Amino acid sequence: MATSPDLRSHSDHTTHDLRAHAPFMLREKGGDEGETLGPNIIARRTSDGVERLPIVHPDRRRPEFNFTKAWKHFSILVKDKDRTDELFGVLDALPWRSVGEEAAKFIVSDLGRKIYQSEPYLPDLLDDHAYLRQMPKGSFADAYCNFMEAEGLTAAGLIEEANVTRKDLVKLEDGVEWYNDRLRDTHDILHVLTGYGRDTLGEQCVLAFLFDQRPSPGHLFLGWAGTLLMKAKLKTKAPVLRAFLQARRNGRKTQRIVEQPIHELLALPLEEVRRKLNIPEPTYYLEALETWRSEGIDPHALLGKEAA
Repeated sequence: MATSPDLRSHSDHTTHDLRAHAPFMLREKGGDEGETLGPNIIARRTSDGVERLPIVHPDRRRPEFNFTKAWKHFSILVKDKDRTDELFGVLDALPWRSVGEEAAKFIVSDLGRKIYQSEPYLPDLLDDHAYLRQMPKGSFADAYCNFMEAEGLTAAGLIEEANVTRKDLVKLEDGVEWYNDRLRDTHDILHVLTGYGRDTLGEQCVLAFLFDQRPSPGHLFLGWAGTLLMKAKLKTKAPVLRAFLQARRNGRKTQRIVEQPIHELLALPLEEVRRKLNIPEPTYYLEALETWRSEGIDPHALLGKEAA
Protein backbone atom coordinates (compact mmCIF):
# COMPACT_ATOMS: atom_id res chain seq x y z
CA MET A 1 0.00 0.00 0.00
CA ALA A 2 1.40 3.41 -0.92
CA THR A 3 2.32 5.62 2.02
CA SER A 4 1.79 9.37 2.06
CA PRO A 5 4.90 11.54 2.38
CA ASP A 6 3.95 12.88 5.81
CA LEU A 7 3.24 9.39 7.20
CA ARG A 8 6.42 7.95 5.75
CA SER A 9 8.61 10.69 7.16
CA HIS A 10 6.91 10.32 10.56
CA SER A 11 7.55 6.56 10.59
CA ASP A 12 11.20 6.97 9.53
CA HIS A 13 11.75 9.49 12.34
CA THR A 14 10.15 7.11 14.84
CA THR A 15 12.29 4.21 13.65
CA HIS A 16 15.49 6.24 13.97
CA ASP A 17 14.69 7.41 17.50
CA LEU A 18 13.55 4.00 18.72
CA ARG A 19 16.68 2.32 17.43
CA ALA A 20 18.73 4.96 19.20
CA HIS A 21 17.04 4.01 22.49
CA ALA A 22 17.09 0.21 21.97
CA PRO A 23 17.33 -2.10 23.76
CA PHE A 24 14.70 -1.14 26.32
CA MET A 25 13.06 -2.89 29.22
CA LEU A 26 9.37 -3.00 30.04
CA ARG A 27 8.65 -1.99 33.61
CA GLU A 28 8.25 -4.82 36.06
CA LYS A 29 4.81 -4.98 37.66
CA GLY A 30 4.82 -2.79 40.75
CA GLY A 31 8.10 -1.10 39.87
CA ASP A 32 9.63 1.59 37.71
CA GLU A 33 12.71 -0.28 36.45
CA GLY A 34 13.74 0.14 32.85
CA GLU A 35 14.56 2.91 30.46
CA THR A 36 12.00 5.23 28.94
CA LEU A 37 11.37 4.88 25.23
CA GLY A 38 11.93 7.83 22.98
CA PRO A 39 9.13 8.78 20.55
CA ASN A 40 6.91 5.77 21.03
CA ILE A 41 4.53 5.99 18.10
CA ILE A 42 3.57 3.78 15.19
CA ALA A 43 1.25 5.09 12.51
CA ARG A 44 -0.76 3.78 9.57
CA ARG A 45 -3.51 4.92 7.26
CA THR A 46 -7.02 3.57 7.81
CA SER A 47 -10.38 4.34 6.24
CA ASP A 48 -10.82 6.96 8.98
CA GLY A 49 -7.49 8.70 8.37
CA VAL A 50 -4.11 8.24 10.06
CA GLU A 51 -4.17 6.05 13.16
CA ARG A 52 -1.38 6.60 15.67
CA LEU A 53 -0.72 4.23 18.56
CA PRO A 54 2.06 3.91 21.09
CA ILE A 55 4.40 1.04 20.31
CA VAL A 56 4.43 0.24 24.04
CA HIS A 57 1.54 1.61 26.08
CA PRO A 58 2.71 3.49 29.21
CA ASP A 59 0.58 1.19 31.39
CA ARG A 60 2.02 -2.03 29.95
CA ARG A 61 4.03 -4.14 32.38
CA ARG A 62 6.12 -7.22 31.84
CA PRO A 63 3.86 -10.29 32.20
CA GLU A 64 4.37 -12.45 35.27
CA PHE A 65 4.25 -16.19 35.89
CA ASN A 66 1.31 -17.64 37.83
CA PHE A 67 2.02 -21.33 38.39
CA THR A 68 -1.14 -21.98 40.42
CA LYS A 69 -3.35 -20.58 37.67
CA ALA A 70 -1.41 -22.56 35.05
CA TRP A 71 -1.96 -25.83 36.90
CA LYS A 72 -5.68 -25.13 37.33
CA HIS A 73 -6.15 -24.62 33.58
CA PHE A 74 -3.92 -27.60 32.77
CA SER A 75 -5.94 -29.94 35.02
CA ILE A 76 -9.08 -29.14 33.02
CA LEU A 77 -7.24 -29.49 29.70
CA VAL A 78 -5.97 -32.97 30.61
CA LYS A 79 -9.57 -34.13 31.00
CA ASP A 80 -10.66 -32.60 27.69
CA LYS A 81 -7.99 -31.73 25.12
CA ASP A 82 -10.61 -29.92 23.02
CA ARG A 83 -10.91 -27.16 25.66
CA THR A 84 -8.74 -24.75 23.69
CA ASP A 85 -9.77 -21.95 26.03
CA GLU A 86 -7.94 -23.73 28.86
CA LEU A 87 -4.83 -23.99 26.68
CA PHE A 88 -4.84 -20.20 26.35
CA GLY A 89 -5.23 -20.01 30.12
CA VAL A 90 -2.02 -22.01 30.63
CA LEU A 91 -0.12 -19.94 28.08
CA ASP A 92 -1.27 -16.67 29.68
CA ALA A 93 -0.19 -17.93 33.10
CA LEU A 94 3.27 -18.97 31.83
CA PRO A 95 3.91 -16.18 29.31
CA TRP A 96 6.71 -15.09 27.01
CA ARG A 97 8.01 -12.37 29.30
CA SER A 98 10.11 -10.54 26.70
CA VAL A 99 7.34 -10.31 24.11
CA GLY A 100 7.22 -6.52 24.53
CA GLU A 101 10.87 -6.08 23.60
CA GLU A 102 10.62 -8.48 20.66
CA ALA A 103 7.41 -6.87 19.41
CA ALA A 104 8.88 -3.36 19.54
CA LYS A 105 12.06 -4.51 17.81
CA PHE A 106 10.04 -6.01 14.98
CA ILE A 107 7.63 -3.09 14.62
CA VAL A 108 10.43 -0.56 14.08
CA SER A 109 12.12 -2.76 11.45
CA ASP A 110 11.46 -2.08 7.78
CA LEU A 111 9.48 -5.32 7.38
CA GLY A 112 7.54 -4.83 10.59
CA ARG A 113 6.52 -1.31 9.67
CA LYS A 114 5.50 -2.47 6.18
CA ILE A 115 3.33 -5.30 7.52
CA TYR A 116 1.76 -3.07 10.18
CA GLN A 117 0.87 -0.41 7.65
CA SER A 118 -0.34 -2.61 4.78
CA GLU A 119 -1.50 -6.06 5.88
CA PRO A 120 -5.23 -6.56 6.55
CA TYR A 121 -6.42 -7.69 9.97
CA LEU A 122 -5.56 -11.38 9.82
CA PRO A 123 -8.85 -12.92 11.07
CA ASP A 124 -10.83 -10.99 8.43
CA LEU A 125 -8.37 -12.04 5.73
CA LEU A 126 -8.19 -15.67 6.81
CA ASP A 127 -11.96 -16.10 7.14
CA ASP A 128 -12.61 -14.69 3.65
CA HIS A 129 -12.48 -18.06 1.92
CA ALA A 130 -14.20 -16.68 -1.19
CA TYR A 131 -11.19 -14.41 -1.66
CA LEU A 132 -8.62 -17.05 -0.70
CA ARG A 133 -10.18 -19.62 -3.07
CA GLN A 134 -9.34 -17.31 -5.98
CA MET A 135 -5.68 -18.17 -5.40
CA PRO A 136 -4.12 -21.14 -7.29
CA LYS A 137 -4.70 -24.77 -6.40
CA GLY A 138 -1.82 -26.01 -4.30
CA SER A 139 -1.18 -22.54 -2.90
CA PHE A 140 -0.78 -21.81 0.79
CA ALA A 141 -4.26 -20.20 0.71
CA ASP A 142 -5.76 -23.31 -0.91
CA ALA A 143 -4.19 -25.59 1.71
CA TYR A 144 -5.32 -23.27 4.50
CA CYS A 145 -8.95 -23.27 3.30
CA ASN A 146 -8.90 -27.06 2.92
CA PHE A 147 -7.58 -27.49 6.46
CA MET A 148 -9.96 -25.03 8.12
CA GLU A 149 -13.04 -26.32 6.28
CA ALA A 150 -12.17 -29.96 6.98
CA GLU A 151 -11.71 -29.19 10.69
CA GLY A 152 -14.72 -26.86 10.93
CA LEU A 153 -12.57 -23.99 12.20
CA THR A 154 -12.56 -20.23 11.74
CA ALA A 155 -10.11 -17.53 12.72
CA ALA A 156 -12.96 -15.72 14.49
CA GLY A 157 -13.68 -18.87 16.50
CA LEU A 158 -10.10 -18.94 17.76
CA ILE A 159 -10.53 -15.39 19.06
CA GLU A 160 -13.69 -16.42 20.90
CA GLU A 161 -11.85 -19.31 22.56
CA ALA A 162 -8.96 -17.07 23.57
CA ASN A 163 -11.36 -14.52 25.04
CA VAL A 164 -12.94 -17.09 27.38
CA THR A 165 -9.93 -16.93 29.71
CA ARG A 166 -8.92 -13.38 28.76
CA LYS A 167 -12.26 -11.64 29.31
CA ASP A 168 -11.06 -9.93 32.49
CA LEU A 169 -7.74 -8.76 31.07
CA VAL A 170 -7.35 -5.10 30.19
CA LYS A 171 -6.49 -4.77 26.51
CA LEU A 172 -4.00 -1.99 25.88
CA GLU A 173 -4.10 -0.36 22.46
CA ASP A 174 -0.50 -0.42 21.30
CA GLY A 175 1.91 -2.12 18.95
CA VAL A 176 2.61 -4.93 21.40
CA GLU A 177 -1.10 -5.81 21.43
CA TRP A 178 -1.08 -5.88 17.62
CA TYR A 179 1.86 -8.30 17.77
CA ASN A 180 0.13 -10.42 20.43
CA ASP A 181 -2.96 -10.64 18.22
CA ARG A 182 -0.81 -11.94 15.37
CA LEU A 183 0.68 -14.59 17.67
CA ARG A 184 -2.87 -15.79 18.35
CA ASP A 185 -4.12 -15.48 14.77
CA THR A 186 -1.27 -17.48 13.21
CA HIS A 187 -1.92 -20.62 15.29
CA ASP A 188 -3.95 -22.49 12.67
CA ILE A 189 -1.57 -21.27 9.98
CA LEU A 190 1.16 -23.14 11.85
CA HIS A 191 -0.68 -26.43 11.44
CA VAL A 192 -0.81 -25.92 7.68
CA LEU A 193 2.80 -24.80 7.28
CA THR A 194 4.37 -27.39 9.57
CA GLY A 195 2.25 -30.36 8.51
CA TYR A 196 1.27 -31.18 12.10
CA GLY A 197 -2.40 -32.13 12.36
CA ARG A 198 -4.90 -31.49 15.13
CA ASP A 199 -4.54 -34.98 16.59
CA THR A 200 -3.02 -35.14 20.06
CA LEU A 201 0.58 -35.69 18.94
CA GLY A 202 0.22 -33.02 16.27
CA GLU A 203 -0.87 -30.49 18.87
CA GLN A 204 2.04 -31.38 21.17
CA CYS A 205 4.43 -31.00 18.25
CA VAL A 206 3.01 -27.57 17.40
CA LEU A 207 3.60 -26.53 21.01
CA ALA A 208 7.21 -27.77 20.82
CA PHE A 209 7.70 -26.04 17.46
CA LEU A 210 6.39 -22.80 18.92
CA PHE A 211 8.86 -22.53 21.78
CA ASP A 212 11.62 -20.87 19.75
CA GLN A 213 9.00 -18.98 17.76
CA ARG A 214 7.51 -17.46 20.92
CA PRO A 215 9.46 -18.77 23.91
CA SER A 216 6.95 -18.97 26.72
CA PRO A 217 7.44 -21.77 29.28
CA GLY A 218 3.75 -22.58 28.78
CA HIS A 219 4.41 -24.07 25.37
CA LEU A 220 7.11 -26.42 26.61
CA PHE A 221 5.13 -27.30 29.74
CA LEU A 222 2.03 -28.24 27.76
CA GLY A 223 4.00 -30.02 25.06
CA TRP A 224 6.12 -32.09 27.42
CA ALA A 225 3.17 -32.93 29.67
CA GLY A 226 1.01 -34.13 26.77
CA THR A 227 3.83 -36.11 25.20
CA LEU A 228 4.79 -37.85 28.44
CA LEU A 229 1.14 -38.68 29.14
CA MET A 230 0.95 -40.34 25.73
CA LYS A 231 4.11 -42.30 26.43
CA ALA A 232 2.67 -43.46 29.75
CA LYS A 233 -0.77 -44.41 28.39
CA LEU A 234 0.17 -46.07 25.11
CA LYS A 235 1.88 -49.31 24.26
CA THR A 236 3.09 -48.40 20.81
CA LYS A 237 6.14 -48.51 18.58
CA ALA A 238 5.37 -45.03 17.27
CA PRO A 239 8.30 -42.56 17.70
CA VAL A 240 6.29 -40.19 19.90
CA LEU A 241 9.20 -38.65 21.78
CA ARG A 242 11.36 -38.37 18.67
CA ALA A 243 8.50 -36.58 16.87
CA PHE A 244 8.22 -34.08 19.73
CA LEU A 245 11.98 -33.42 19.88
CA GLN A 246 12.14 -33.05 16.09
CA ALA A 247 9.36 -30.46 16.25
CA ARG A 248 11.40 -28.56 18.84
CA ARG A 249 14.42 -28.56 16.49
CA ASN A 250 12.29 -27.59 13.49
CA GLY A 251 10.88 -24.57 15.29
CA ARG A 252 14.43 -23.44 16.08
CA LYS A 253 15.38 -23.58 12.38
CA THR A 254 12.29 -21.80 11.04
CA GLN A 255 11.88 -18.07 10.57
CA ARG A 256 9.46 -16.52 13.07
CA ILE A 257 6.03 -17.01 11.46
CA VAL A 258 4.34 -14.09 13.23
CA GLU A 259 6.81 -11.74 11.56
CA GLN A 260 6.09 -12.88 8.01
CA PRO A 261 3.96 -11.06 5.38
CA ILE A 262 1.13 -13.60 5.51
CA HIS A 263 -0.96 -11.84 2.85
CA GLU A 264 1.90 -12.02 0.35
CA LEU A 265 2.68 -15.66 1.14
CA LEU A 266 -0.88 -16.94 0.72
CA ALA A 267 -0.79 -16.88 -3.09
CA LEU A 268 2.48 -18.85 -3.29
CA PRO A 269 2.68 -22.66 -3.62
CA LEU A 270 2.65 -24.23 -0.15
CA GLU A 271 5.97 -26.00 -0.69
CA GLU A 272 7.60 -22.75 -1.81
CA VAL A 273 6.43 -21.05 1.38
CA ARG A 274 7.87 -23.88 3.44
CA ARG A 275 11.21 -23.53 1.65
CA LYS A 276 11.21 -19.75 2.10
CA LEU A 277 10.63 -20.07 5.83
CA ASN A 278 12.94 -23.09 6.21
CA ILE A 279 10.25 -25.42 7.61
CA PRO A 280 11.51 -29.03 7.51
CA GLU A 281 9.29 -32.06 6.91
CA PRO A 282 7.98 -33.61 10.17
CA THR A 283 9.28 -37.10 9.36
CA TYR A 284 8.96 -38.67 12.82
CA TYR A 285 5.43 -37.32 13.25
CA LEU A 286 4.39 -38.82 9.91
CA GLU A 287 6.06 -42.10 10.90
CA ALA A 288 4.11 -42.10 14.17
CA LEU A 289 0.80 -41.64 12.33
CA GLU A 290 1.66 -44.50 9.98
CA THR A 291 2.60 -46.73 12.92
CA TRP A 292 -0.68 -45.97 14.67
CA ARG A 293 -2.60 -46.81 11.52
CA SER A 294 -0.91 -50.23 11.44
CA GLU A 295 -1.59 -50.72 15.17
CA GLY A 296 -5.24 -49.69 14.89
CA ILE A 297 -4.80 -46.66 17.15
CA ASP A 298 -6.84 -43.51 16.50
CA PRO A 299 -4.47 -40.55 16.98
CA HIS A 300 -7.43 -38.20 17.51
CA ALA A 301 -8.72 -40.28 20.44
CA LEU A 302 -5.52 -40.00 22.46
CA LEU A 303 -5.91 -37.95 25.65
CA GLY A 304 -9.42 -37.10 24.54
CA LYS A 305 -12.38 -36.10 26.63
CA GLU A 306 -12.90 -38.41 29.56
CA ALA A 307 -16.25 -40.09 30.03
CA ALA A 308 -18.47 -38.31 32.51
